[in-house]
Amino acid sequence: MHKLIVICGPTATGKSDYAVNLAKDLAKQGIGAEIISADSRQVYKGLDIGSGKITVKEMQGIPHHLLDVASPKRTFSVAQYKKLADKTIQQIIKRNHVPIIVGGTGFYIDAVVFGQQFPAVAPNKELRKSLELLSLDALRQKLQTLDIDRYESIDIHNKVRMIRAIEIADALGKVPPVVRSTKYAVEWIYLDFPDEILKGRIHTRLIKRMKEGMVQEVATLHAEGLSWKRLEALGLEYRYVALMLQEKLSEPDPSTSLRASMLTQLEAAIWQYAKRQRTWFKKYAK
Repeated sequence: MHKLIVICGPTATGKSDYAVNLAKDLAKQGIGAEIISADSRQVYKGLDIGSGKITVKEMQGIPHHLLDVASPKRTFSVAQYKKLADKTIQQIIKRNHVPIIVGGTGFYIDAVVFGQQFPAVAPNKELRKSLELLSLDALRQKLQTLDIDRYESIDIHNKVRMIRAIEIADALGKVPPVVRSTKYAVEWIYLDFPDEILKGRIHTRLIKRMKEGMVQEVATLHAEGLSWKRLEALGLEYRYVALMLQEKLSEPDPSTSLRASMLTQLEAAIWQYAKRQRTWFKKYAK
C-alpha cells in the first residue's frame, strides 16, 4: 500500500501551516511530499481571503494541488473533486513522493480515502420548489433523517447545498453506508484546540481577514458577475458578507453597525461549523 497522510480537524487549527512544515521535515529526511487541498471553497478561483487560501509565499516551495481549479459561477461537486484528487495522488506517487491531503471538508476527504462512488442524480425541479419553501431548520431536520453523514459535513446555513443533499438522498431512496476501507496506508493527523482557544483563533483570524479586504473581495466577485445568490450559496464568509452588502442580514443588532452585526453572526456560524467538523473528524483522531 502507498502511504497517504491526511491532516484534518476544525477550521482555524493551522492545518495548512502544519502541512507545509511536515513536508519540509520530510524533505530533510530525503522524502518528497506534495500537498493536496481538501477545501470545498479553495477549489474556486478568486475565493482567496474569505476561504483562507494559502499564498505562494506561505507554500514555501512545497507543491500544492487542487487550488483554483474551478469557476465560482458553477458548483464543483464532490464527485469532480474525487476524480481530480485520485488523478493527482497517482501522479504524486509516480514521482515517488508522499501525498498529503489537508483540509476541513470531511466529505471530500472521505470520498478520496475510502473511494466512495457518487451516482449521478438529475435535478428534481418539483422537489426543489417544495424544499425552497421550507425554513433552514426544517431542511436541517429533513437532511438529518435522510443522511446523517452528509448532515455532519455540510454547511447547515447553506440552503442551496442542503436542498441538493436532500434531493440526492431522496433519489437514492436509501443512502448506502460508507465502507471504512482504503487502498492506502493512511496516517491520520487530527489538529484541534480546547473550545476557548479555538474560539479565540476563529475570532483573530476573522478580524485579520477583514483587514486583508474580505468585504472588498466579495464586492469585486459580485462586480465581476457572481450573483448575490451564488455568493450566498458559497457559505460562511461569502454568505454573510453578501447579505451585509445587500442589507439583508437577519435580525441585525440595532445597537451596533451592520458590519459589527455581520461579524457577530458570521463568527457564531463559523463556530457551529467547527463543532460539526469535530464530530466528523474525531472518529479518525487517535
